[in-house]
Amino acid sequence: MSSFHTSVIAETAPEPASRLTSPGHAINGRPYRRGASPLTLVLGLIILGLLVLLYHGIATKLVGDWYDLPAASHGFLIPFFSLLLLWDKRKQIEQTKIAPSWGGLAMVVPGLFVFLVGVLGADLFLSRVSFVLLAAGLVALLFGWAMLARVRFALLVLLLAIPLPTLVLNQITFPLQLLASRMSAAMLPLAGVPVLRDGNVIQLASMKLEVAEACSGIRSLISLLTVAILFGYFVEKTVSRRVVLALASIPIAVLANSARIFGTGLCVQYWNPDKAVGFFHEFSGWLVFLVSLMCLYVVHLLMQTVGSKGRTQPATGVRA
Repeated sequence: MSSFHTSVIAETAPEPASRLTSPGHAINGRPYRRGASPLTLVLGLIILGLLVLLYHGIATKLVGDWYDLPAASHGFLIPFFSLLLLWDKRKQIEQTKIAPSWGGLAMVVPGLFVFLVGVLGADLFLSRVSFVLLAAGLVALLFGWAMLARVRFALLVLLLAIPLPTLVLNQITFPLQLLASRMSAAMLPLAGVPVLRDGNVIQLASMKLEVAEACSGIRSLISLLTVAILFGYFVEKTVSRRVVLALASIPIAVLANSARIFGTGLCVQYWNPDKAVGFFHEFSGWLVFLVSLMCLYVVHLLMQTVGSKGRTQPATGVRA
């Protein structure tokens, strides 16, 4: 065969399959990435059907709790936010290499065990938490640990939609009641309002103010913490700042609730007791929450200011 024919055959011969499917190879200037195999997709659909079968009753009760429990009403937004996170990372997810790993069973098996304990023990919290653990294990099992690293925050956010167990909630609520009553009782005399506090009851001149469970601030605390986590994900670039913003929501919520009770005491003393525990008490809840959101934003601005000063500060010392 002539050299001319040899060169033509060499130039037109198809490239090896290994080159075409290699992650770094480009086709028409665009990177090629091997997708999930048909077997993986079929297995994923089967597992999805099994998850629906296992968790449909638990999910229905969870949605009912979102509707019935004021402290859990933010749960309606969490699944949509989790989907928004996945959409925001869609390009990184598409570029992540799919490498199924049997190591995912190390999370799948405990997830199933927690599910059984929750169902057999009639513990809604455990059965709900098991879904997040099981979902994380299935992602690692079917798509690999790299994929799990991409979507881990979207999965962890789902935990915010799960109401705390009543036992844990009670352990948090009562100390918050005492703290709110103590702080407001300390502030009211500064405004000329004589008070006598007995536990979570504040005795004013004209009536008693009882800092009940609904006034403990637990609802605003959980809601503000949720907002701080979601807000921090989008506006803060580092994990440390996101943690600071989330932690800042706790004292902000406590102080805001104390300010609400303080305002109610002022209205009882200087305005109208009936309106103070009626209209003002309800309206002040929304107002105080908006002020709390503004305080969160101020914390974000302060961290930005401190960070920008640290970046622009001139270096000192002698260069080698």
